Amino acid sequence: MQFKNNNFRSYSSIKQILVNRTLITFFFILILFSAILVNLYFLQIVHFEEYQIKSMNNYIKLNPVAPRRGLIYDRNGIPLAINRSAYHLELVLKDFIKVNNKIPNIRKIFNITDKDLKKINKKSNMNTIISVAHELNEKQLYYFATNRYLLPNSYLKKDEKRYYPFGKTLTHVLGYVARINRKDREYLEKNKEKDNYIVDKNIGKLGIESYYEKILHGNSGYQQIKINSIGRKIKLLDERLPKSGKDIYLTIDIKLQQYIEKLLSNKGRIAVIASNPQNGEILAMVSTPSYDANLFINGLSTKSYNMLLQNKDLPLYNRAIQATYPPASTVKPYIALTALEAGIINKNTNIFDLGWWKMPGSKKYYHDWKKSGHGYINIIKSIEESSDTFFYQIAYNMGINYISQWMTKFGFGQYTGIDLPQENKGNMPTRNWKINRFHKPWYQGDTIPVGIGQGYWTATPLQMNIAMITLINNGVVKVPHILFAVKEAHSNKFYYNKPFSKNVIYSNFKYWSIVKQGMYGVANNRHGTAYQNFANAPYKIAAKSGTAQLFKLRKNETYNSHKINENLRDHKLMNAFAPYDKPRIAITIIMENSSNNKIGKIMRQILDYFLIYKNK
Repeated sequence: MQFKNNNFRSYSSIKQILVNRTLITFFFILILFSAILVNLYFLQIVHFEEYQIKSMNNYIKLNPVAPRRGLIYDRNGIPLAINRSAYHLELVLKDFIKVNNKIPNIRKIFNITDKDLKKINKKSNMNTIISVAHELNEKQLYYFATNRYLLPNSYLKKDEKRYYPFGKTLTHVLGYVARINRKDREYLEKNKEKDNYIVDKNIGKLGIESYYEKILHGNSGYQQIKINSIGRKIKLLDERLPKSGKDIYLTIDIKLQQYIEKLLSNKGRIAVIASNPQNGEILAMVSTPSYDANLFINGLSTKSYNMLLQNKDLPLYNRAIQATYPPASTVKPYIALTALEAGIINKNTNIFDLGWWKMPGSKKYYHDWKKSGHGYINIIKSIEESSDTFFYQIAYNMGINYISQWMTKFGFGQYTGIDLPQENKGNMPTRNWKINRFHKPWYQGDTIPVGIGQGYWTATPLQMNIAMITLINNGVVKVPHILFAVKEAHSNKFYYNKPFSKNVIYSNFKYWSIVKQGMYGVANNRHGTAYQNFANAPYKIAAKSGTAQLFKLRKNETYNSHKINENLRDHKLMNAFAPYDKPRIAITIIMENSSNNKIGKIMRQILDYFLIYKNK
């Protein structure tokens, strides 16, 4: 078949169109290919390192590794805070649900909580790993091991949890470890330590766990691992081992601590400090009631925490260093020493105690605890029998400026420097303090009760103990401490804490001897206020008791602890040290709002245990 020529059609123009189209297509392809080449250039050459890192991150993961937390021991090597292995169940969720479509069947076995179940349901369509069923017990671990084939795509993961073997005992000293909160994060960021807690979500709270956090925590390490699409480890590429925290040994004697706590069981709100007067070591620090620090390890419910907060006996409160009380008659030896130093009295000074004292130019009477009075009395007898009248007179003669100046030297109104957080410094009143606090001037009448440790004067049990140690050491102030030694991780190298002294009080040696004779008489002379409890001891004791009154009796009114509200009852206090010639222990006891008059008996039992029975 032949086509006829079309005189109206230009084949040259058609050819030109085809050429133009071909050229346009060619240039378009060229531009596109050039763009691809340019893009490849930027990807492969210019941004090679950046995209290489991103690519590697898709299959290489940098896992921080938590360090082992240092352990805490008592002075004899008995563990007080340890780490226990805890296992929990990890589920590769998507595959797990496909294979194990009957989650309720394993819920009872592994105690999967409603919270865990909610998490599973929420992420059921995600190809991810979640942790459930925390702290599996032996029965659950055995079931997992023997029925592993029934639980594909599930794994066990091991963690370490803090544990306190002695429960409530020593909680106020040790503190506890718990989850990092907002305040902790702010502290870590401020001190540039945040990176060290990326994997470890716990930190020391209160007590030794908090004070020595840097020593106990250690430094995190890392693992560079190759992972699959769901984040499961395939291969270890590189690692830096974590640096374990150091173990620490405390000055605490846990057997003495346990004995005291058992002795005080169900006897009310009490604080006890037992220390070594030679170096300031704290041998026992008791605050009752207490609480079990193990409750806080996994997080305490709001309800349970509020129950502790609302408990009228304040179990969260470390009375030994936080509570403040009028030191009462326990300060009379220090007031006596101050009066001797001021020249107000001497060893032979006598006054006649009628059972009351009246300030010159005033109609106000200040009564003695012994209504009939003590008769003729000197400085030693005034301490032995705890005459109030004698100390009213010398306080009036010295004045508040001199008293506060010297009592500050004994540590009252000052931080002791103990290695525990949250210490209270109490109050040693001065003229300026009253003006700033109450906007009123200091009157002479304010000074008189200060002479017997009452009025505006408050102190912690620890301050009272340190003041006694200062007296024992003739003015050398020992800094109290709880850290005994630090042990390097994975070695037997120990660093011992060196005792520290400060602020030596200079006074005539014979003055120290005089007031200590008075304390000796309290325990050993027939008219001494603690003679009944201490006189028959096979070792010699020096002591001073006190009663802190919380309200003033009306004229001719008799105090009866059973007829007044508990929070208005007197506090019972006692200081004692023994043996008298070479003291090995100094003890302070405060029984808060107590109707129990057996503080002397309790003191004697503690001294006997430490000096006679403990090492038998």
